[in-house]
Amino acid sequence: MVPPVQARKLAKVPFVELADGRLQGVVSSGSDASRVYVSSIMAGTHGNSCSTNNNRPCGGLTDLHLCKHLDALVTEGIRQYGQERVARYLRVEVGEGKDLIDCLNSHKDPASAAAVFSRFLRHLAYLEVPESTEPVPELHWFPAAGAVG
Repeated sequence: MVPPVQARKLAKVPFVELADGRLQGVVSSGSDASRVYVSSIMAGTHGNSCSTNNNRPCGGLTDLHLCKHLDALVTEGIRQYGQERVARYLRVEVGEGKDLIDCLNSHKDPASAAAVFSRFLRHLAYLEVPESTEPVPELHWFPAAGAVG
């Protein structure tokens, strides 16, 4: 877990990561408290995707404009990792005084939401694990601090 560069708005974007060649995460719906969107931007090509967790496409995403979910994802990604790291990961040059989102060569590129949403749910499960100094069974493959193989 990387500590955030700045404080994040977890209610709006509860999950953001740089993984699988994408900036990806889960973004809350602005109109329905029970709906979330899985949004992603592909490194290099900047193909973007936004859909509900059951793959219903976001109505705000067009070929010309990013939807508000992707905008929130980028904003929170920068808060979590810093603009330089996100730009490097997405392989985009951000000129001085420019916003990262304006420098993307964005276009729609649908991606399945299932893997990202599944990882989000797995992370949520760790919030319910009681505080303990005992090992967490599903993380047993991480070596103990200072262990030598």
